[in-house]
Amino acid sequence: MEFIHKSVLLDEAIDFLNIKSDGIYVDGTVGGGGHSSEIVKRLKSGKLIAIDRDIDAINAVRKKLKEFNNIEYIHDNFKNIKNILNILNIDKVDGILLDLGVSSYQFDEALRGFSYMKDAPLDMRMDKSSKLTAYDVVNKYTEEELARVIREYGEEKWANRIAKFIVKAREHIIVKTTLQLVDIIKEAIPASARREGPHPARRTFQAIRIEVNEELKGLNKAITDMTDVLNKDGRIVIITFHSLEDRIVKNTFKRLENPCTCPPKLPCTCGKKPIVKILTKKPVIPDSKELEANPRARSAKLRAAVKLYSSK
Repeated sequence: MEFIHKSVLLDEAIDFLNIKSDGIYVDGTVGGGGHSSEIVKRLKSGKLIAIDRDIDAINAVRKKLKEFNNIEYIHDNFKNIKNILNILNIDKVDGILLDLGVSSYQFDEALRGFSYMKDAPLDMRMDKSSKLTAYDVVNKYTEEELARVIREYGEEKWANRIAKFIVKAREHIIVKTTLQLVDIIKEAIPASARREGPHPARRTFQAIRIEVNEELKGLNKAITDMTDVLNKDGRIVIITFHSLEDRIVKNTFKRLENPCTCPPKLPCTCGKKPIVKILTKKPVIPDSKELEANPRARSAKLRAAVKLYSSK
């Protein structure tokens, strides 16, 4: 299956990056290469570092962008940005883009197990070399652990009940597939609640996927690390697809813009200066035209910031 991904907020992301033709840019979540393609087209003597934890994405984009010889392909997690740049002997970069959503390919490739609409083994790993799978979470976590994951990462009000039903089902079967899990979730959620809102399994699948891939773990540190490696006037642009990620991005940007730890209303004595200036006081969201072309963009939010000085 071809690795296809409709890049969300593509024009807006490129505009906020403010690309210089001789700059060094990082696409930390290369996916289907939509953003990378637009970045590299704008470079002359510059370089693009294309990172993804999914080797399928790296291989597909390497083929897609084979005409360009100024791209470094890295199979790794963007959270290791400092180590990645150290290996490449790169001190600073001029822009970093993160598109934190699951790619269309990952959703549509049934065997990856991300979709609650297609029957597949319970997997959900973005990096197929990782050990933890959705199967492990569903079949090995305690009822309390399952409830915590579903409640915290899925913001699912029926979390306790869903966890209870999963554990009850495990007494009779091994839950091996996505549609087995969907049936259990539907049974757990009262019929009246299932008739309203999104698919009843959406929040639980999101929660398990986040747990499997540790999507929120260390995200705030990763954003801080990324601002550390930006040149003065360098940009960081982040697209999120659920409120938990967006909250982390928003709060981390705020802390970087106002790092002062002194008590309010008292003169600053900590000496901590703003590291970035936030460019998006409110998140940028897709317009109606984009939503019509790509309904999966409906929950996307883009936030951007610019580095105020070059740190040592």
